[in-house]
Amino acid sequence: MTRRIHAAYLLAAGALVATPVAVRAQATPTTATKTATAAPATLPTATEEDIQMLRADIRAKRKQVMAANITLTADEATKFWPLFDEYTAEVKKVNDKRWAMMKDYAATYKQLTDSQAIRHVEVSAAVDAELIALRAKWLPQFQKLLPPKKVVQFYQVDRRLDLLMNIQISSLIPIVAAN
Repeated sequence: MTRRIHAAYLLAAGALVATPVAVRAQATPTTATKTATAAPATLPTATEEDIQMLRADIRAKRKQVMAANITLTADEATKFWPLFDEYTAEVKKVNDKRWAMMKDYAATYKQLTDSQAIRHVEVSAAVDAELIALRAKWLPQFQKLLPPKKVVQFYQVDRRLDLLMNIQISSLIPIVAAN
């Protein structure tokens, strides 16, 4: 149990540490940001290489964290891990779409038109729906291999890892100004 809590804590701490101070500071308006003439905070720019390294690091740790949070018998593990690898390869494709959308937004957010803003929201919702559909598609395959409670453990850990990854990557992308 300690191992599980430790792995989850490390990932959560990593998400918080990776959040730029400017983003965290947005939660507490200062006098300067309350005035109508105040300029928006400038966020540090993340390069393509920074994001790719972050995504690769998370993918590398995903299996390690999953292993720390789901106890498999030798027989279950022999069947589970190859299926998990196939599943995560498909998840990566969806997350590639998410990252492409975020890159496009980051390149245009300062001069974002209303139609681009709506398109961004639509694409974002479509990518979210695609990931949910992907989980639903793969769930029966995991159910064939594992007892129900272990399937739930897998689903919970997988979803939490995805949420942590999105928090880390999203923290690098500025929020649009609504002028």
